[in-house]
Amino acid sequence: MTVFDLQLKADLENVTDLLPVEDTESDTAYTWFIKFQCGSCHETTENLVAICRNEFSPISGSRGEANLVMSCKFCKRESSASISGPPQSYTKNGEFATVTQIECRGIDPVAFEPRGEWKAKGAESNSRFTFSLDENEWYDYDDDAGETVSVSNIEAQFVRGRQQK
Repeated sequence: MTVFDLQLKADLENVTDLLPVEDTESDTAYTWFIKFQCGSCHETTENLVAICRNEFSPISGSRGEANLVMSCKFCKRESSASISGPPQSYTKNGEFATVTQIECRGIDPVAFEPRGEWKAKGAESNSRFTFSLDENEWYDYDDDAGETVSVSNIEAQFVRGRQQK
């Protein structure tokens, strides 16, 4: 098993604590959209694959389960991945910082798109904002602080990490 840190880098203008929206009351977790590369034949998935830490599938020939179990389209090898807990807030404007960890067996994550609902709070006003990052950026106005707010220039990378205890 290899653990990967999903790290984001973004320009945050007058906002902080960028975080995917999760509903703790209904136990609904954020769905991550990732491209994976097979560890055997090195083919990359054509499309993004959805993986959610609250959804489980059984692993063939095992008593275990994972958030994602898939077979390579080319070599047919079965692989799995699991999200290691809730996401962490992104606060490091313009620097890479880990937002979640993914435990992978037989596949490596290679690309991420920040789809769906995200949230942030005003840096000065603590106003709460919920927005979509489907266009890979967001712009608004913080009425309480009287200034523009935005999230832009989003980049993602995966680095080999250490499993959290």
